Amino acid sequence: MRLRKMSALLPATAALLLALSGCSMETTSPSEARADVVPQALGGLEAPDCETAKCIALTFDAGPGEHTGRLLDILAEKEVPATFFLLGKNHIERHPGLVRRIAREGHEVANHTWSHPRLTEVSPDRVREELSRTQEAIEKLTGRRPTLMRPPQGRTDDTVSGISRDLGLAQVLWSVTAKDYSTTDSALIRKRVLDQADRDGIILLHDIYDGTVPAVPGIIDELRRRGYTFVTVPQLLAPGAAQPGTVYKP
Repeated sequence: MRLRKMSALLPATAALLLALSGCSMETTSPSEARADVVPQALGGLEAPDCETAKCIALTFDAGPGEHTGRLLDILAEKEVPATFFLLGKNHIERHPGLVRRIAREGHEVANHTWSHPRLTEVSPDRVREELSRTQEAIEKLTGRRPTLMRPPQGRTDDTVSGISRDLGLAQVLWSVTAKDYSTTDSALIRKRVLDQADRDGIILLHDIYDGTVPAVPGIIDELRRRGYTFVTVPQLLAPGAAQPGTVYKP
C-alpha cells in the first residue's frame, strides 16, 4: 500500500483508497497505540515522548544489500535510529554480518518475508512459511525474534493477520513513500519524502536501490531542521507496545 497521509481526507474517500491499495483492514495509528498502553510489553526501551515530541520513523525495506553498510555509517554519524524490515532470500542469507550489525547498533530488526510474495495471493501455509523462515533466520543471527513485520506491498487480510498474531508479529504499514523503486534520482527521493512528512509519520524507503542511501543525509538534516525527532517504530508507539496481528498505520 502506497498512500499519502489520509488525515485530511473524508472518511469514505480514505476507506476507498485503502481498499484500492490492496489493504482493506482496520488499522491502528501510532497515537492510538500510545493511548492503549501495555507497559509490561515495553521492556527496557527508552524512547522520546512522542505525545509531546514531533516524532517520525525511518524504515527501510528489502535489505540488507550492497548499500546497507553505507546507510548504517550515515545513521551512526547522524545518531538516528531506524527500523529495518529484512528480506530473507538473497539478503539475510547473503549478508549475515550486516544483519548482526543492524541489531548491534541499536536499530529495530523486523520481518519482510523470505521471498517477497503478495501474502494475500498465496496459501496460508505459504504465508506461515514465509514469515516463520525469516523469523528463524533473524533470531539465529541476532538472538532475538522480531515482533514487527511489513507485508510486501502492504497487502494484508484476515488470514495474514491471524498468522501474524500466531507468530507474535504486528504489521507495520507507512504514511510516506518516495517510490524509490522507480527512480535513481536522489534529489527527487528526498523531495518526495519531505513533501509527505508529518508528525507520527512512518517513512518507507529501500536501502537496496542506488538512489536511496545518498538521499538519506539530506532527509535527516531537513527533517531535523523542521523539528522532528527520529525514532524506531516501537519507540513511536511507546509507551504502548505493538500487538501481534494488529495493523499499524499513521
